[in-house]
Amino acid sequence: MFKLFPLENGLENVQGFFCGATNVGMRTKPTDAANSNIDGDVAFIRSETPCDISAVFTSNKFQAAPIKHFQKYPKGFQTDFVLINAKNANAMTGKKGIEDIESIMSTLSTKQNVLNPVMSSTGVIGYRLPIDKITSAFDMLDFNTSNSHHAARAIMTTDAFKKELAYRVELEDDSSFHIAAICKGAGMINPAMATMLCFIITDADVPKSDMDELLTVATEGSFNRISVDGDTSTNDTVMLLSNKQSSSYDKDAFSDALNKIMFELAMLVLKDGEGANKLVAFEVNGARNEEEAKRASMALSNSLLVKTALFGEDPNWGRIASTIGASGITCDDDTLTIHYDDLLIYSAEFRELDKVREEKAYKIMKQERFKVTCDIGLGDASYTSYGCDLSYEYVKINAEYRT
Repeated sequence: MFKLFPLENGLENVQGFFCGATNVGMRTKPTDAANSNIDGDVAFIRSETPCDISAVFTSNKFQAAPIKHFQKYPKGFQTDFVLINAKNANAMTGKKGIEDIESIMSTLSTKQNVLNPVMSSTGVIGYRLPIDKITSAFDMLDFNTSNSHHAARAIMTTDAFKKELAYRVELEDDSSFHIAAICKGAGMINPAMATMLCFIITDADVPKSDMDELLTVATEGSFNRISVDGDTSTNDTVMLLSNKQSSSYDKDAFSDALNKIMFELAMLVLKDGEGANKLVAFEVNGARNEEEAKRASMALSNSLLVKTALFGEDPNWGRIASTIGASGITCDDDTLTIHYDDLLIYSAEFRELDKVREEKAYKIMKQERFKVTCDIGLGDASYTSYGCDLSYEYVKINAEYRT
């Protein structure tokens, strides 16, 4: 058995890691309404010892320069430094984009002893990095102190709030390890990870092979199941770094902690959702196989018609049914049932909503969170994805993204 204890101050809890951020002038609009301070736009995560690193990247064919730079390192390489910038994605910048990263890292190496440093970027696509501004951060940052809040805020783009979590995991033998993460993401969220950056650090003595295996599984159970708008970014990245300083590890405990922290971050991304008001689970049961269950569930979490019905709090089950049918899976309106939470909305016996059930459905849809369960009635397979509504605010934010 093992126990998980939530901790404050995010990344600061993990042994041997440091983090922080500064502003170099790329982010010029105040985003902290409380005191009008301008948040940082360059952040770092550093380990005092070499780390194993595992990563999952975007499925977009136009992968950004930081991903291509990462992939130039030999398989199984170690690192001790991650540099992150906001406001510029360094995507669709060709070979020059990779050369710019190499130039930045070369300057970094004159300020700090680093091993195979990696970079991650988020922001507007199609522009070269402002090298002079980013390298000026190296004279402002203290690489031997930590401020997880600053790092978490610095990587935000359209995010309404920072996203950081940490846990201490206590094992049966009284040993313990820590795991913590920061994440950004609010728009361009599709179940192919999401337009998001996520950096997870741990002092667990986890083998590299377990890191690769468990990160893939945890990503599939979290970021690959959420949708805000059905778009997939060029920069999506999830990184897991372990410096093994706790000398403590249990695979089941680590897997549980990793799954928990990534799922909770994914739900925070959905909650943010660029104006989103609803967080909805789309559970599809009774499909012929998991592939069909997944296809139908993701079609529901991606559907603009479904999302706008959620925003309007309209219990129109027709949008749910038509989306399932359009997904191309094997289905039959005589075997299909649809529930909102525990309320039956549609079945072959109840094809029309009576007034009583419609009023109950309205009350469910006014909740911030609820579940839509669709039973296809033709098999045993199931799959759950997660989505949110699409509001007027989403259109406003994305119409003004570069202004």
